[in-house]
Amino acid sequence: MAAAEGLAQGCWSAFWDYETPKVIVVKNRRLGVVYRAVQLLILLYFVWYVFIVQKSYQDSETGPESSVITKVKGITSSEHKVWDVEEYVKPPEGGSVFSIITRIEVTPSQTLGTCPEVSALLPAGLRTGRCVPYYQGSAKTCEVSGWCPVEDGASVSQFLGKMAPNFTILIKNSIHYPKFQFSKGNIEHGKDGYLKHCTFDEVSDLYCPIFKLGFIVEQAGENFTELAHTGGVIGVIINWDCDLDLSASKCNPKYSFRRLDPKHVPASSGYNFRFAKYYKTNGSTTRTLIKAYGIRIDVIVHGQVNQPALPTRDSGRPRTELAQPLVPHPP
Repeated sequence: MAAAEGLAQGCWSAFWDYETPKVIVVKNRRLGVVYRAVQLLILLYFVWYVFIVQKSYQDSETGPESSVITKVKGITSSEHKVWDVEEYVKPPEGGSVFSIITRIEVTPSQTLGTCPEVSALLPAGLRTGRCVPYYQGSAKTCEVSGWCPVEDGASVSQFLGKMAPNFTILIKNSIHYPKFQFSKGNIEHGKDGYLKHCTFDEVSDLYCPIFKLGFIVEQAGENFTELAHTGGVIGVIINWDCDLDLSASKCNPKYSFRRLDPKHVPASSGYNFRFAKYYKTNGSTTRTLIKAYGIRIDVIVHGQVNQPALPTRDSGRPRTELAQPLVPHPP
């Protein structure tokens, strides 16, 4: 019983005790210089690296919501006709991916029937099992049933790229960052008729997104004549990196251009596609097969926006715990 009373009195007495850490002032100039230097380095780390370089006080969002509308204008000609935009742009809807035809190989007046096969590696129909004379010479080849004459046996090449470098391409882009409710476009506002009299210039006309096709190919480091003959894919990259610490007027698009398809792979270099035009002749279906070589434009939009974030209880806690000055205690 006495032990219990002694324990209770000890706890009651300890409850009213007050403790405070003992502070020792070390009068040592060398140790003081080291201590203050470490504090200064920690301060510089937070001010310069964390806040200025890394901008860790900001919140960010990548991958903006984006819409792209394109429109091509220009007239060109081949050996046999004049071509307008309705004929050489595929598809015509004006999206972020489209092709401008610069050369065609035409196989005219194809009808369903039988004819000599051109290449066993590129079958153009079903083999009938008969051996027939080739288109030229005394050699023979397999007969096929399909659209005749087959491609490459009677195709005619036409070049459309003579005037193509002067084609103009309007690339209208709007972006939206939903996290920060921030939106912007790449066309100058408040100037009536501005787009009718301008072309893109990075310094003087940044908000006139009208590019000449020759300019795009040149900026991608390609030879236009060579590219027009073989075809290829050019990427127009629009980058929106914005810092909302600054005015919205400082958030500007940055354009870059580069070739996207494997140029130096002979087996798959270039770009082409096929389509056909059908019509009736004396009650039978006839078609013109067109193998089109062209410059495909892919408009790619990406970016990141940064904005000051509200501080939280845990903001900077890991860095603070690691940043305690390592100064030895005196003995």
